[in-house]
Amino acid sequence: MKRLEIILGKNQIKSLNEFYKKYFLMNLNQILLPIVYLLTLAIVVLGSWLFSRRLKNKGQITRALNMSLFLVTLPKKTKKEENEPPKNKKEIISVMEQLYASLDNIKETKSVFVYGQPSLVFEIATPQIGEEISFYLAAPRNYGDILEKQIHGFFPQANVLKTKDYNIFNPQGGTAGAYLKLAKSYVLPLKTYQNLEADPLEEITSVLSKLEENGEGAAVQILICPTLKKWRDWGLKIAQEMQKGKSFQKAKSMSGRNSFTKLVNQLKEDFKKGKKEKEIKPETQKQITPGQEEIIKALENKANKVGFETNVRLLVSSASQSRAEQLLGHLESAFAQFNAPNLNGLKAFRLKGLALKRLIYQFTFRLFNKKQSSILNTEELTGLFHFPSAGLETPKVKFIKAEAAAAPANLPKEGVILGKNIYRGIETIVRIQRDDRRRHLYVIGQTGTGKSGFLKNMIVQDIKTGEGVGVLDPHGDLIGEILGLVPKERADDVILLDPADLERPIGLNMLEYDSKYPEQKTFAVNELINIFNKLYDLKQTGGPMFEQYTRNALLLLMDDSSEKFTLMEVPKVMADADFRHRLLAKCKNIIVKDFWEKEAEKAGGEASLANMVPYITSKFNIFIANDYMRPIIGQSESSLNFRKIMDEKKILLVNLSKGRLGDINSSLLGLIITGKLLMAAFSRIDITPEERKDFYLYMDEFQNFATDSIATILSEARKYKLCLIIAHQFIAQLEEKIRDAVFGNVGSITAFRV
Repeated sequence: MKRLEIILGKNQIKSLNEFYKKYFLMNLNQILLPIVYLLTLAIVVLGSWLFSRRLKNKGQITRALNMSLFLVTLPKKTKKEENEPPKNKKEIISVMEQLYASLDNIKETKSVFVYGQPSLVFEIATPQIGEEISFYLAAPRNYGDILEKQIHGFFPQANVLKTKDYNIFNPQGGTAGAYLKLAKSYVLPLKTYQNLEADPLEEITSVLSKLEENGEGAAVQILICPTLKKWRDWGLKIAQEMQKGKSFQKAKSMSGRNSFTKLVNQLKEDFKKGKKEKEIKPETQKQITPGQEEIIKALENKANKVGFETNVRLLVSSASQSRAEQLLGHLESAFAQFNAPNLNGLKAFRLKGLALKRLIYQFTFRLFNKKQSSILNTEELTGLFHFPSAGLETPKVKFIKAEAAAAPANLPKEGVILGKNIYRGIETIVRIQRDDRRRHLYVIGQTGTGKSGFLKNMIVQDIKTGEGVGVLDPHGDLIGEILGLVPKERADDVILLDPADLERPIGLNMLEYDSKYPEQKTFAVNELINIFNKLYDLKQTGGPMFEQYTRNALLLLMDDSSEKFTLMEVPKVMADADFRHRLLAKCKNIIVKDFWEKEAEKAGGEASLANMVPYITSKFNIFIANDYMRPIIGQSESSLNFRKIMDEKKILLVNLSKGRLGDINSSLLGLIITGKLLMAAFSRIDITPEERKDFYLYMDEFQNFATDSIATILSEARKYKLCLIIAHQFIAQLEEKIRDAVFGNVGSITAFRV
């Protein structure tokens, strides 16, 4: 430094330092500041990108958790199609193409930054428990109603049911998965259903139909998302370039998707031709080969239809990994039918490890993956997924077993709720009015179809609204359920009749009648004869002799209303001469007296009284000797006043469990109680119609309690406000006479599966 001072001098060194500080540092600032600005900008951009990506991922999960899943089923054939000649399969499938085209309008405008564009999901799946192949559609909740209406617009007979998610995964097994992507440029189309002879669904569903009922599940998931229309322009530009005789690859290169690519390609073209300046010269038209013609046509066809960005996923789960891989291979092969040799095809990318877990995660949450997407138009999508039609013969495909119908416009707003009508997403409460119930309700349906649940809902509603209710249950389960649903305020109205309770037997005397209503005697006798005919088929086992002796024995016992006898005394009339003579001495009915004194006691041979006694009493001894029945039918006075039960709106629950009582005993008690209720109803003749209160009698397995007098009961009970709700399983259970009486007199019919 000293040497430098000697050479330059102190003033010059000072000047150099000032120059350095002034100019070098200033230039350094000019260099560093832009770098700092650029780095800051890069950090801000990167941070914004990461933030937006995180926000979008979070938004997609939020949307995934707020999606509605619909199960879509169609009838195998509509009533209209059954009466028409079969349609062309392609014509039927093409309806789905129209539906896809209508979905192009489902786009997000406000929250694209947070959620991205909404994706719609179409799935063909077989759960790991069960074997039905079902067709699903999932959409964001705010689009659910729109989508449902659009489906009904194109498929009027479709049943679109909002459902819970299904599970294809075997928790103890293995899972294999793959996604499908176009093998070539997306401007080139696949082979579509229009170019295939058979319905493409047949091959896909055929693989799913081979799955085991338990432990194996599979799904084909197709997500579609709106895309920009630029893809169509690119396809059409390539077609235009090919019209000039260029190959597809050259035309594709010349029709780059952005201005920079176009410029680079043009410069390359000019350089190859040795041009220094761009010159526009008319090109000579080259010959177009048939292969090029096919590609041009295919490009134009694809570009002229609406397109979507599409994810196609295949997942299979089975008890073992090797079996899952095998099934996935079969499913991948099913999509080879869409490969067009000169055009495009679907390439399967089978995933393992973390990539497979990510695929399963995206499948479960129905998340769209941009990297795995291809652009497919409506015709291509229709081949991959469309709703099954009548022509699809694959077994196990879920079709509608019964078509839905819209609720009538004039449904009542009051009355007991029968159920809900759900038609095209619109729920309508179906009720039955009081006046309609007085004309009786007939319920029919196979076991396990919901009859008992239907009756229980009606019974509980009647109980809660304070109505008088009677229930005859031949199984006992229904009574147990109802007891647990009786409100506290109606507990005192409950009368439980359990014949199997030997400690507290309730008396039921069918021979008891009110002397104020002498017609009850005739009704009781006729009903008892009908009961025995029902139980023993007297035409085959008894004949007129049984009826004649039994009728006269009953009339003799009931002649004096001051003395109350029971069914226990019927054999005694036959076998005990002293007892019979004592009754005959007081008998005022000349016809009955003449029968016993002039016919029965004087008959000889096989018709003698001694010979008839065991024949007739054998029919009664079955009940008299039974430990359950004897305490009930042996009491001279009935424990229950059925008229009072009806007038005071009590709740009569009768447990006639066949398992405890036996078929015959259960039927006899049911028939006796029905008869007593009818007698009580008919006794309401002494009050005005306005004073008569409705009483609802529910009879499950009604065929066990129906006699030939049912026609009279159904036609007359309405006047006395005894409203019958009768249920059973199938029509063949009823005798012809009873069947005709039911269908000729009931006002309303509820039919389950028959």
